[in-house]
Amino acid sequence: MSEFTPEELRDADARAEVLATPPQQLKAALHQAEGYRNFLTTLTGLLTAIFVLKGQENLSKLTPGPKWAVIGLLAGAFLLLLVASWMMVSAVHERPGRTRPLGAVQILRYERDRAITVRRMTDWARWMGLLGVLAVAAAALVTWIAPSST
Repeated sequence: MSEFTPEELRDADARAEVLATPPQQLKAALHQAEGYRNFLTTLTGLLTAIFVLKGQENLSKLTPGPKWAVIGLLAGAFLLLLVASWMMVSAVHERPGRTRPLGAVQILRYERDRAITVRRMTDWARWMGLLGVLAVAAAALVTWIAPSST
């Protein structure tokens, strides 16, 4: 005997069919991308505040090796977070003025392909965001533990 009634199973099958349609797949992908975009924005602001408040006030006090490591890490992190943010905005909102297809088959293909593109961009942006965060954290650690030149 099943733990679900035949009616519950039919309803679940009907919901699964609806969720598998290109419009619903695109809607789900855009919803995920929006969430990651908001997370990335919040995390970037938080990390910036932590680094500014807790890092060494003057990097010129560091020896040349650690100083350039911190500069490189921060520049790399900025670039990664900038590209990740751009990708998330592009994933969620697409390019302004882009025309949409008009035929039924073209619309379904567009929705299917767009969902794949949004998921791919979200995945890349997630990894770039993680690397950017790790680079900022590493830069902060270097400023805390690196020897000073004085």
